[in-house]
Formats: sequence, structure tokens, C-alpha cells
Amino acid sequence: MDILLNVLKDKKIKEEITISGSKSESNRLLILQNLFPEITIENLSDSDDSIHMQHALSTKKEIVDIGHAGTAMRFLTSYFAVKEGRETVLTGSERMQNRPIEILVNALKDLGADISYEDKVGYPPIRIKGRKLIADNVQINGNVSSQYISSLLLIASKLENGLTIELVGEITSIPYINMTLSLLHQLNIEANFEGNIIKVLPKKEIEKQTVVVESDWSSASYFYSIVASAEIGSEIKLSAYKKESLQGDSCLAEIYQHFGVSTTFGENFINLKKEKASNKEVLEIDLRDAPDIAQTIAVTCFSEGISCNLTGLHTLKIKETDRLEALKEELTNLGASISVTNKSLRLEESVEINENISIKTYNDHRMAMAFAPLALRVPINILNAEVVTKSFQKFWDDMQQIGIKIDKL
Repeated sequence: MDILLNVLKDKKIKEEITISGSKSESNRLLILQNLFPEITIENLSDSDDSIHMQHALSTKKEIVDIGHAGTAMRFLTSYFAVKEGRETVLTGSERMQNRPIEILVNALKDLGADISYEDKVGYPPIRIKGRKLIADNVQINGNVSSQYISSLLLIASKLENGLTIELVGEITSIPYINMTLSLLHQLNIEANFEGNIIKVLPKKEIEKQTVVVESDWSSASYFYSIVASAEIGSEIKLSAYKKESLQGDSCLAEIYQHFGVSTTFGENFINLKKEKASNKEVLEIDLRDAPDIAQTIAVTCFSEGISCNLTGLHTLKIKETDRLEALKEELTNLGASISVTNKSLRLEESVEINENISIKTYNDHRMAMAFAPLALRVPINILNAEVVTKSFQKFWDDMQQIGIKIDKL
């Protein structure tokens, strides 16, 4: 489905939106729930990724296809590796079969896992023969996707001797590692992270408990972008959020002050308000701990005519698409002057925005959602718009509620 977005007239926005539970938290908890059935989960994400995860965890079939769900691929690789007596072929979409998994597979093999490649070495599909893992320590580079590390942490307490992970070199995406550890702590699983060593003690069972998933902060980023481009005085209230968040993307509250957007925390909600004009100084920010919001920030800067230099983006090369090259192409078509490297993006101050440009989404949900707020500036087309369901089922409904007009092309 291709769509045309535009705003019929300038208006001051005042809306309330409820956002589904965090995909990152939900997918971690779904793995933990299957290892510890004593857990009940509330406010679970309704994203395609979490639906794929639930199906994969419930099916008895040998072949498990998780589509585009990268988190599911990483977390399930470790999960099936410890399912004694079960043999699983874990596969996904064409893009998923070109996203690397070798670093995680090698770490699991070091622990004694039986995993082999069905086709291309280092990439899905992979055949996993579940078995008891005896080894209790492993090394892995600290600058790889945090999902590899979290994948190991999620099964660590179920290993007979627990697990010690030594992170080698620079450590990136620490908030996502800390999110996993915080969820373990909520379940009274002993784990500590000191220096470059993470240690998780074994745990056979836990007490019955209910865990409430906080709403997704990366999903909130698109509303921050909308408020940044809206009239002064515009407000959007988002539920359900908390000030002491486990999610690294909660840094949005601080970053969007640059665009004149304030964040007020209430009881399980945040209120975003456009209070003043955007700061036109160059925005220089290292996003190594929150790379998923890079696309939104880049588009906001373009919309507001602000130069930016975003660094720490090396993991964006292996997402649903090469997000840096995708951003470069689409923003250039809109009239931007932009350059990218393997780990950074530089955008020059824009003068005008080309209208009625069709944005390719590359099967990447964040491309569709990051560019949608530009409709407050110019009419814009979004191709393959249904891709948003990967993480945000009712995104286009919420856009219409805010006042963005949507027509099918």
C-alpha cells in the first residue's frame, strides 16, 4: 500500500495517544516467560516482531520462520540452543538471510551449542540441535549488536553453572544490555556488570509475578518529531511511560529540547509540548546507545532546517536495510545535502523541501515512520506504508488522529 500524506491547514495540535508496550522489553520477557512460566506479562507489544516471537515460541514445527524480526532471530538462536532434545531450523525473510549471525553462533558454540548453517556460512538459516550447555564463560566483542549479548544473557540463568561474559574492546549500546539485566533483576535473578565482565548466576525457578511492559520510546520518537515541526503551544500526551525507564531511547526527552520540545512526566504518561523555536545551532550527538532514533532525528533536523552530525551509527548498516544509505538517498531526493560513512551521518542546513517525493521504505518500518512527520511541511508519499506494523500496528491511525490526511495512491 502506497499513501499520500499532507496536512490540510496549519493548526495547533492537542491530542492524547496510547502506545503499545516496548518491543524490546516484550521480546526479552517472552523468552524469559518461556524459560520461567511463573511470569505473567501485561501491556505486551502488538508489533509484528512480538507476534512472530510468540508464534515461534509456541510452534512445534521444525522450521521456524521469523520473517523480518531481527530481535527474534538473535534471541531465539540462544533459546533453541538450550532446548534439550529439540531440533530447529531458524530462518527468515531474504533480508534476514543476509543479516550476520556468526558472532552469536560462535559464542554459543564456545559454550557447547550444536549449530550449523543450512546455506551461507555466517547467515541464517541455521540448524540448531538443543542440548545442555555446560561451559560457563565466553568472550564476545563489546561493539557488536547488543542483541547478541542480550541473547546470551536471557538464557544465562538457565545454564547449570550460570554464565560469565567477557566483553572485548569498546562496549556500545550499553542501555540495551542494562535493560536485559534490569529485567533479570526484576525476576530476582542475580546478575552484575562490572567493567567489561557480566556475570549471571544460575536460577532454577522464580516466584510467580506480573511484569508490566513500559510503552515503546522509539515509537514515541515520531511524536517528538511531529511536535518539533508543529506550532508553538502544540501538545501530545503519550501513555504509558515512566521517568525511570529501562529504554535507552528515553534520551529523546533531552535531545528534543534542541527543537524546543519539553517533556513533562506524569503518572504513567509523558506530555510533549512545543514551547519555543528550534535551536538552529548544529546538533552534534553520539547515538551509539540509541541508534534506533537516528532516522527520526535526521528527518527532524532536515524539516527544521538544522545541520547535524550524528555519530555512533555503525549498527545501522545491518538493520532491516542499510539505514545510513537509505537515509542518504531519500533525504537527497527531498533536497538535502547529506553525507554518510559506515558509522556517521552529516546533514547540512536545508533551505527548502521538495514536494510530493515518494519515499522508498526498503522493508524498514522506521523509514516509513521517520519520514511521516514531514507531512507537516510538504505533501509526501510513503511507499509500502504497511511496513510500520513490524513495530507499530496503529501508526497511521494515530497520524490521522493528529491531523495528517492520508490518501491511498
